[in-house]
Amino acid sequence: MMGIQCESILLVVTTVLILSVIFPILTSNNNLNYFTSTYGQNNISTFQKHVKVIDDMPVQKVKVGDIDIAYKRLGNNTEKPIILIGGGATTMDMWNPILLRELSSNHMVIIFDNRGVGNSTLGKDDFSIDQFAKDTVGLLDALNVEKADILGFSMGSFIAQELTLNNPDRVNSLILYGSGCGGKGAVPPSPQALQALEVFARKSSPTQNDSDRFAATMFPSDWFKENPNYENYIPFPKESVTAEMSQRQKEAIFSWWTVGTCNELSKITQPTLIIVGTDDVWLPAANSLMIAEKIPEASLIQIEGAGHGLMNQYPDKFSKVVSAFLEGESD
Repeated sequence: MMGIQCESILLVVTTVLILSVIFPILTSNNNLNYFTSTYGQNNISTFQKHVKVIDDMPVQKVKVGDIDIAYKRLGNNTEKPIILIGGGATTMDMWNPILLRELSSNHMVIIFDNRGVGNSTLGKDDFSIDQFAKDTVGLLDALNVEKADILGFSMGSFIAQELTLNNPDRVNSLILYGSGCGGKGAVPPSPQALQALEVFARKSSPTQNDSDRFAATMFPSDWFKENPNYENYIPFPKESVTAEMSQRQKEAIFSWWTVGTCNELSKITQPTLIIVGTDDVWLPAANSLMIAEKIPEASLIQIEGAGHGLMNQYPDKFSKVVSAFLEGESD
């Protein structure tokens, strides 16, 4: 009976990693200048304007193994490349524009769609976290990027761990946001979060109340009550992820999560930042603490009063923490 309960918890964890960010330019100077100069108003309309700028950027594609990967590049500093690996059920245009603005001011930022998602093709290879990591390395090869900083969120952080462990020579520094290393020691989501997900996921047409209830688990309750217009600060791109691809990603996550990388993390020698919200009820901060204890000299930043939706809840703070870490490592 206990084994069945544990398996159910793991399945729900993988489901939420898929759903958790559903809510959550070009290298030319003209697009970058527009992006930088108009953001300063710091209001809702300006935020959504920059979401649209990123969403409307022409997609570039490159052949990687059995698939064509769709990607975009921001910024011009080719000496400081950073690749962002998104979470489950997300496209590359769901990264917060404030983060992209901060990073692209001093880096060449690469965002992309994982296989079968957005504008990237499906291919024939099996869906797995290991395969996603290989796809990411293949993208770096195709773009002639020998070594890069890596930032992974949720499922993307699992991919980032595998990439770093299997290709240490390709990674300058590692950033794991909203992460975990799986295995028996993983801390499950809160019962309230699981209940909200159950109500949301079982309906073919969730009501606004269902959506709000689920979204509320992404942020601490006090913050959510004070920000009823939360949807105005979250990127909603044109592209979406099909139910079939979400299911296949979920299966890949489940397979990975049962074993994880906890026993291997001591092999990572790259400078590593782990960032998490103290009030994350989906991947509680204890999971990030576990990673920090296993990676030698890793830095753990816990943002007080932030949830799993940290990047959209406190985008300025999140972006500055990430940027400060990267700049410190480049000194």
